[in-house]
This record gives sequence, C-alpha cells and structure tokens, in this order.
Amino acid sequence: MGQEDLMNTAEDVADQFLRVTKQYLPHLARLCLISTFLEDGIRMWFQWNEQRDYIEATWSCGYFLATCFVLLNLIGQLGGCVLILSRNFVQYACFGLFGIIALQTVAYSILWDLKFLMRNLALGGGLLLLLAESRSEGKSMFAGVPSMGESSPKQYMQLGGRVLLVLMFMTLLHFDSNFFSILQNMVGTALIILVAIGFKTKLAALTLVVWLLAINIYFNAFWTIPAYKPMHDFLKYDFFQTTSVIGGLLLVVALGPGGVSMDEKKKEW
Repeated sequence: MGQEDLMNTAEDVADQFLRVTKQYLPHLARLCLISTFLEDGIRMWFQWNEQRDYIEATWSCGYFLATCFVLLNLIGQLGGCVLILSRNFVQYACFGLFGIIALQTVAYSILWDLKFLMRNLALGGGLLLLLAESRSEGKSMFAGVPSMGESSPKQYMQLGGRVLLVLMFMTLLHFDSNFFSILQNMVGTALIILVAIGFKTKLAALTLVVWLLAINIYFNAFWTIPAYKPMHDFLKYDFFQTTSVIGGLLLVVALGPGGVSMDEKKKEW
C-alpha cells in the first residue's frame, strides 16, 4: 500500500468517525473546552482563603481587593461555563472567559513563564473557535436571508484559534537525543503545521487529539498523587488545561478549518 493509499484510508476512517459522532462531538468538545474553567472555579471555592491570601501577599492589594479577585474568578468562570453549556449568551461568556485568562496571566505572573503563557494562549485559541461556532449558529437562524458568503471575522477567528491551539504542542516538545523523543518531535511538529495551515485538517486534528489524550493520561495522572501534596494540584491544573485544548481540537474536527485554510482553497482549484 502506497503512502497516498494509506492517507486516503486514514481519511476514510476519520470521515466514518465523524459520521458516527457528529451529533455528540460538538457537545463533547464544548465540555472538554470549558473543563479547566470549571475546575478552576470550583477550586476557588474550596481554596478561597489560600487564593485570597496569595493575591493579598503577592500584590499587597489589601483584604478587600484580594477577596474581589477570588470572587470574580469564581463567578466569572462558573457562570461562563453554565452559559456555554446551556448555549445562552455564548459570545458574552467567551469574552468573560477571555478576561479571566488575561486577569490570571497578570495576577499569577504567568506572563513571565513562557510555558504557561503559551498554554494560556492555546486556551484562548479554543475560546476563539467556540466564538466562531456561536457566530455560525447565529447566522443559521437567518438561513433564508441572502448572504455575501461566509463571514470574514468567523474565518479569521478559526484561523487564529487553530494557530493558538498549536502552541500547546510546542510546550510538549522534548529536546532529547533519544530516538523516541526525536520521532515524537518530528511527527508532532508535522501535525501541528498541518492544523495551523489547514491542510488535511480534520485528520491531523483527530490524530493530535488521540496523541494529546494519551500524553495527558500518562503524564498528568493527578489521581495517583495524594491530595495533600503540591504535585497533585500542579498535575490537576495541567490535566484540565490539556483537556481544554483537546476540546478546541475536537471543535476543529467538528467544524472544519474554515475559509482561511488550504483545505478550503483546494476546493477552488
């Protein structure tokens, strides 16, 4: 079997998977995408005093402002998750969660940690895709109204979302000299480039979902660490952030790459 035949077979398998799961995939994607916000909002409730004391000590902002910060994170994240899952005011919920990401990036000094900054940007990419999906749902309400084609803002949201999502994988690259690491880096880099430029997008994104899921379960198994150890919280944070990026990739699989992609341009050739 030649390379082209192998690729066609893989695409057929991916298409068959999409046909079987098309009713459930967007719901699963949204649930995965908001999982890190849901977990963080719940953590704000259970670690209220610790979070407030940390912000008060780090920024010397006083008890009241530190309390307001924790409350805003709790309500903003849990409220945004409820709105997204119930499909109400999704665009406003996405903007609110964008604000939470920006606030936490500054408050927890993530801006100076490249790895965590790239993961937060990848999270923002997932929200961009969710925003693009909500725009397409809004336009579908006016299906009979003449249109000048697909909305340009939606196309560029999908492009931006895809590009930002791949930042997560750049944090997983290992610069070791052993064969497995080199192979993983080569395959991973090829797949993230395909997703970013929108070529064989659904197959590449689905492959990345499987790869990232395996890495997440293997390396971020927080349930194997006792809850009182700091590593438990660190791995739990990592696990749910990675799950959210998986949700973003599932949205790419469900919705396609959008107008600004090689897959779309191929149809015009």
